[in-house]
Amino acid sequence: MRIARVFPRRTKATPDDALAFTSPPPKDLPDIREVHISVAFTYDLPKAEKLAEAWARAGFPVKLGGPATGQPGGDFVPGLYLKQGYVITSRGCPRRCWFCSVPAREGGKLRELPIENGHNVLDDNLLACSERHIRDVFAMLKRQEQRPVFTGGLEAALLRPWHVELLREVRAARMYFAYDEPSDYEPLVQAGRLLRDGGITKASHRAACYVLIGYCGDTMDAADARMRAAWEAGFVPYAMLYRDRAGAVKADWSRFQRAWVRPEIVLCRLKQSN
Repeated sequence: MRIARVFPRRTKATPDDALAFTSPPPKDLPDIREVHISVAFTYDLPKAEKLAEAWARAGFPVKLGGPATGQPGGDFVPGLYLKQGYVITSRGCPRRCWFCSVPAREGGKLRELPIENGHNVLDDNLLACSERHIRDVFAMLKRQEQRPVFTGGLEAALLRPWHVELLREVRAARMYFAYDEPSDYEPLVQAGRLLRDGGITKASHRAACYVLIGYCGDTMDAADARMRAAWEAGFVPYAMLYRDRAGAVKADWSRFQRAWVRPEIVLCRLKQSN
């Protein structure tokens, strides 16, 4: 069955084949039997619903789904809802962070999936998987032409020396950790030490850290301090701006994030402050 996939917005991860769209149906369409509207973010739901209506009016059977709808994910199909090269080998996370919808969507359980080929790993919490699964994922990554990137994130508190050895063996181009709450900082410091002891240096800029900013009660001075603390721990920090279900953000926080999200700007700011 030829499935058209429709997305409310285009990102780096959006499929780029002829059956992937970010708009109402064009005049000239290839043979399509079904339309899937895929929504990653809750604040895109209104636009997704309008797109669903537009495709339905064109006479196509339409299904609306994706993380934003609260539906649990199924097995991963390469290239279907993510661009070729992106891969998900597990779903779910045992943690219950207040800002994260994953436990509610996936039932609070972690599920290991059949491992497909890809180099950009988007698992919710890869390091929470079994050792056998993790080693099988890295064996797959060794076979890829492109160096792996762990965009989905790695939990600092779970990092162990054998993980670092695997990261070094596959020559990971970039790995992302997280500093979301105060309790995340000491595990982040320890993870930085493990990476350096394993030969992944701070100077290589391969270890990065998402830093949550802009949530209720946060201040820009406090957020700035967290960004710099992540750098001291050995990670290139990147600001992740908190959004509620409506996606509302304040203009001053958007400006703050822009100053802490582009690698060249971030590194320049950090080096100037040293």
